[in-house]
Amino acid sequence: MGFLEEVRKTAKKRIIYTEHAVDEMNTEEEIISTKEVSQVIFQGEVIEDYPEDKRGHSCLIFAMTDKGRPVHVICSPKEEYLGIITAYVPTEDKWEKTFKTRKRGEDR
Repeated sequence: MGFLEEVRKTAKKRIIYTEHAVDEMNTEEEIISTKEVSQVIFQGEVIEDYPEDKRGHSCLIFAMTDKGRPVHVICSPKEEYLGIITAYVPTEDKWEKTFKTRKRGEDR
């Protein structure tokens, strides 16, 4: 099973949001709904993979949501749930126009 399939399998069990993710999702400029996060998880593509992440193997998933905007979700599958580390609307100052590639000099 590929990593994205593992992410989706655990998301079907349960999705848990970190406090950081909730804070990011509720910023004034970009309220991101749990529905949008689910769209990204189930319809998006992995654009960065972090197998050595201190929180456990995680990845950055990108998709355009039904609201017509790009959303990035960083998540980490656990045995019984998918942990949402953060979710945000990427900006063109840090990302190329496709929102799939970081501009040079931009670290995660």
